[in-house]
Amino acid sequence: MKTQYMGLNDLSGSLVILEGIKDASFDEIVEISLDSGEKRMGRIIELNKEFAVVQVFEGTNGISLSNTTTKLTGKPLMMPLSKEILGRTFDGIGRPIDGQGPVYYNKLMDINGKPMNPVAREYPRSFIQTGLSAIDGLTTLIKGQKLPIFSGNGMPHDNIAVQIATQAKIADDEDQEFAIVFGAMGVSHDVANYFISSFEETGAISRSVIFVNTSSDPVVERTLTPRCALTAAEYLAFECDMHVLVILTDITSYCEALREISSSKQEIPSRKGYPGYLYSDLASLYERAGMIEGSKGSVTQIPILTMPNDDITHPIPDLTGYITEGQIVLDRALSQKNIYPPVSVLPSLSRLMKDGIGEGYTTADHPEVSNQVFSAYAKVQDVRALASVIGEDELSDTDKLYIKFGQEFEKRFVGQGKGENRDIKRTIDIAWELLRILPKSELDRISPELLEKKY
Repeated sequence: MKTQYMGLNDLSGSLVILEGIKDASFDEIVEISLDSGEKRMGRIIELNKEFAVVQVFEGTNGISLSNTTTKLTGKPLMMPLSKEILGRTFDGIGRPIDGQGPVYYNKLMDINGKPMNPVAREYPRSFIQTGLSAIDGLTTLIKGQKLPIFSGNGMPHDNIAVQIATQAKIADDEDQEFAIVFGAMGVSHDVANYFISSFEETGAISRSVIFVNTSSDPVVERTLTPRCALTAAEYLAFECDMHVLVILTDITSYCEALREISSSKQEIPSRKGYPGYLYSDLASLYERAGMIEGSKGSVTQIPILTMPNDDITHPIPDLTGYITEGQIVLDRALSQKNIYPPVSVLPSLSRLMKDGIGEGYTTADHPEVSNQVFSAYAKVQDVRALASVIGEDELSDTDKLYIKFGQEFEKRFVGQGKGENRDIKRTIDIAWELLRILPKSELDRISPELLEKKY
């Protein structure tokens, strides 16, 4: 029988402080019983010889210092899992909210996960097709990769998240089981309803697991939502041999929840008031992507974050860029031109792209075409800068063709319909159509043999 403790020593925001607790563990779940009979859950987030700090999921309103009973459960937050979680919607800590009853589980798993042995990791190779040309053609997503999207307030990252979730597939093998795990943190109720209704309307709900933490839910819950989502993904990948794409939005809300909790614990703040352990905390999420040798499944991550004031040097995108394998950056200027998705091609990068494209993966000409498109679009920016000084009429004929290429590229390659799902062959075909705007002599990143065949 577990020991029960009567009374609390102090309250601070969502935190309670208990002194004299014995045999407690960090991250252990505790059950708090109020004198009204109500029961709440909490988690030990700080522990030393004198006291324990417990984070109460439902908040501390109505909790009495003298008439409250605390019981240790002896285990961390465990999530009940089986393949029945597919098609289900949960709250931020894994409780069903879709009215379909509890999950009949085969296994209980600690939401904090287990470290993945670096030696046992398999190198990511296969290409995941999202149906968005700007991603598939130029910042290709590879199975087992972590590739974040850097967005800003008011940008259409929610639409992009839903479109990727409903369209994504393993391009090289139609028979592989593919699942989506979607985690929303700190979103408004209308955005949460948009996510759920979009999954239901497209039929993607049948292969999806959705976790929703709204802005009115407890802040504490927000810090657990991505861990619940990743635990579900790891179960489907490594227990059920499925390929899982995890989409987490918005990581900025998660980090702000960490900052709020850190402040209530009176920890010494680091950059912009965020805790000093923000890097290692984010790494504990992002590094749960990958493939393991001997396992048929994989976990691929697309975390989405909104950059405060569109500042890419802000601590959240800055640290995320260090941990992950590239980034997809959304551009407000393109968004204001009604170009969707407004992907800013030049600062976007997929570090694993080179190992998952080309013959046997996408198309044989994909590497050369993507290099040439990058090069040409970079030249477009130089020509536009020159035109702003001397005027477009004073440009050379070749420079005028670059201006035309840039306009058509943003309109036809980057821009596409919200429901348009392009396969990789169509994406490469459009790239070739655009490159033919330029003189053959300007295409110096493509081999003469390929130019002769395709130009």
